[in-house]
Amino acid sequence: MSAPGVIIAAPASGSGKTMVTLALLRALRAQGLSVGSFKVGPDYIDPVFHARASARTCPNLDSWAMRIETLSGIADQVASDVDLVIGEGVMGLFDGALIGQGSTADLASLFDMPVVLVVDAGRMGASAAALIEGFINHREDVDVAGIIFNRVASEIHADLLKRACDDHFSQPVIGCLPTEASLEMPSRHLGLVQADEKPSLETFLDKAAAIIQDHLNLDQLRRLARPFGLGLYGPPPCPLRPLGQRIAVADDLAFAFAYPTLLQGWRQAGAEITTFSPLANEPPPKEADAVFLPGGYPELHAGQLAANTAFFDGLRGTAAASGFIYGECGGFMVLGDGLIDKEGKRHAMAGLLPVSTSFEKPRRHLGYRTLTLEQPCPLGSKGTTFRGHEFHYASVTEQNESQSQRNLFRAKDARGNDKGAYGLIEGSVAGSFLHVIDRVVEPSDDDFRTTGPLRVIKS
Repeated sequence: MSAPGVIIAAPASGSGKTMVTLALLRALRAQGLSVGSFKVGPDYIDPVFHARASARTCPNLDSWAMRIETLSGIADQVASDVDLVIGEGVMGLFDGALIGQGSTADLASLFDMPVVLVVDAGRMGASAAALIEGFINHREDVDVAGIIFNRVASEIHADLLKRACDDHFSQPVIGCLPTEASLEMPSRHLGLVQADEKPSLETFLDKAAAIIQDHLNLDQLRRLARPFGLGLYGPPPCPLRPLGQRIAVADDLAFAFAYPTLLQGWRQAGAEITTFSPLANEPPPKEADAVFLPGGYPELHAGQLAANTAFFDGLRGTAAASGFIYGECGGFMVLGDGLIDKEGKRHAMAGLLPVSTSFEKPRRHLGYRTLTLEQPCPLGSKGTTFRGHEFHYASVTEQNESQSQRNLFRAKDARGNDKGAYGLIEGSVAGSFLHVIDRVVEPSDDDFRTTGPLRVIKS
């Protein structure tokens, strides 16, 4: 039987739902419970904080980008061998793709999970009840089952908030968390700073857990939880076919944005996964027949990367041996000729794709995307369709023409509007600013099982 669960959501971003989720995970773990977690939507950073708080891998669940089989498979894994599941929503409860899909509310409805709403009460009094009542009644298929107030100024403020709620609806106020500057989480252009960069993270988590235990009714929260999962019990999810039999994955502060479900799917399909650190000047292992450079923050480490000759020589050696190299977002930038940092200085990169990128004048590119392969490669045959997203502030500054170079994807936004060509493929090297989340069509099992080194499929 699946473990019970709740989703922590909020009326808007910045309400404190990440801090509340982390504090709950650590506090419940301190009580001796095994707690699984998930993050709604396309987010690479928050799940790593979850993992630090719970000591368990935290996957993403995305009802816009993932097939029902993928969602169900991930849910089954999260709810297996744990006492409770805590999910963290994305943005506001009803915010998602432009067409109104992919929200936390959609996922809560799909899995029939109760929502606990975190409300920033820092500048509100009794008016908070009107806001909450609107969220409770907005959709009949979404159960807002409890309230947590954050940034509460005093006991008098807490009493006012509780009385206002009691006068208008029956959903309980589970707790009122005080204003605490030390619990505010620092961020940068792509979200929170990464967990490995957060000073004294364990101290932060323990302090947040202590505050939660003092100001929130954990037993009441557990009573709200309901069984989590769809009960389809199909095969484990494999969103993307393995890039090779032996895949080397870049993994450090500059290349941290790889979804755990993607890597796990490759392993379950028979691929061997090893990791290496470009920032430590490590090359991909020579035995690897494929290299994955996920997104991250190469724009913040461009000078250090440019000096790491062993890393770049290793990439070039893999490409010369026709090993497949695939870069997403930051990985794509590093595969190009050069990267311009925020000070306007150009740094030489791998030179494996005829493109240069710049972070000198940041401009936000954000949104869900439907991607169609323009060229056959280990990602799939021409015409294979995926769903994914883009979120970056860098831009292409120059793209040199090459006889062997071709565009990798054609993309549409969440409304179906054409976004044009994305990315490049040249020989056995490919990349784009897009992050792939899941495939759209279900191929045969044989298409996703590795039987030996995979090479570029010739057109």
